[in-house]
Amino acid sequence: MPELPEVETTLKGIEPYVLNQTIKYCLVKQRQLRWLVDAHFPQKVQDRKVCALKRRGKYLVFALEHGRSFLIHLGMSGSLRVCEPGLGYRKHDHVIFTLNSNVHLRFHDPRRFGSVVWCDCAVDEHPLIRSLGVEPLGQEFHGEYLYQRARRRTTAIKNFIMNARVVVGVGNIYANEALFMAGIHPKRPANRISLLRMSQLANAIQIILKEAIAEGGTTLKDFVNSKNEPGYFSQKLRVYGKAGSSCQECGSLLKFLCLGQRSTVYCAVCQT
Repeated sequence: MPELPEVETTLKGIEPYVLNQTIKYCLVKQRQLRWLVDAHFPQKVQDRKVCALKRRGKYLVFALEHGRSFLIHLGMSGSLRVCEPGLGYRKHDHVIFTLNSNVHLRFHDPRRFGSVVWCDCAVDEHPLIRSLGVEPLGQEFHGEYLYQRARRRTTAIKNFIMNARVVVGVGNIYANEALFMAGIHPKRPANRISLLRMSQLANAIQIILKEAIAEGGTTLKDFVNSKNEPGYFSQKLRVYGKAGSSCQECGSLLKFLCLGQRSTVYCAVCQT
């Protein structure tokens, strides 16, 4: 599933082709995505310039002129691809934007868990956005923030940092990796972690996410970037998907458990 680094990679890939371009035409071939695409979506975006493009959590926000915008979420298997109009459509190209620069931006999603959502209100007030926590790469995210939010939370720390109402975009892969880097056991209650260790965890989350973005994300099954290329962070994974292998730090065997219905790999020696 595309997580924050994959979405950020997509943003960086499409931005040079989309920003300040006008959407001349939009074709919706499949409305039945995670949420039904607005029947009038093509008319609403037509002839509007994309004035800004940003990421909020795992959502890509396309800000249009006249104060309107729309959101795209890549879901489980979605991708955005920039291509020439003459290139034939693929089976799961569901929404196609034709820009005034004569290129296509195509939303491709085999599993159809992604979404294309029109915003009639300010983006920050949209129901999909307004309850989201802080950005992990922003100035508001640090050890003190995590420490204070965790004071009354007995939930496992891995579940805590994956809660989008606390901090957005720390998906399963990167939660595993950050907890290993910080030396924190994934089942440790969030309210039993000191400020110092929370600071180490916040720092680890930022390092891991920045590394993943630099490598173009992590390709496990479906993700490719806007140029149909995979991400390579999987080659640097330290624990995720490596249960039964030797820990890179101490040599003991990495263990597996299911936590919050998500696969979790950790080192019982290095993570306490």
